[in-house]
Amino acid sequence: MNVIVYIHGKGGSAAEVEHYKPLFPACDVIGIEYKSSTPWDAGKELHEIISGLKDNYDRIILIANSIGAYFSMNADIESFVAHAYFISPIVDMAKLIADMMDRAGVTELELQEQGIIHTDFGEDLSWEYLCYVREHPVCWSVPTDILYGSKDNLTSIDTMTAFA
Repeated sequence: MNVIVYIHGKGGSAAEVEHYKPLFPACDVIGIEYKSSTPWDAGKELHEIISGLKDNYDRIILIANSIGAYFSMNADIESFVAHAYFISPIVDMAKLIADMMDRAGVTELELQEQGIIHTDFGEDLSWEYLCYVREHPVCWSVPTDILYGSKDNLTSIDTMTAFA
């Protein structure tokens, strides 16, 4: 039997998995409610859960949304996942952070000196987070289908195309 694993984006929840159950009637469909907000902690959480499924299912298929896709790609789960579906995924977090820094008028030196900078648009910029994403670039070789919205304001079509 196959299992579909849904990983939500920021502000989402595992309950969103209900949207996908009718699409995969012959599979178990589960949502993962991760608690972490950093790729290093979320990656550990997701790895533990996904690796725990491998003995009970023939194939693991991943559906991940936005930062959930980014966290998934940082979870060292490629050997467990047979196929992935990404919805508006964040595929270049370093570029996204650099874009947010530009938008907030924050230099790299300021971020390094302050550690965390709160922005007017509600996102905190973190030197630790930026260093982590630079030191751990995404490497993803799982066959993946990507749904990219034409009005995606986080990832440009050029960035998405380069990733694909």
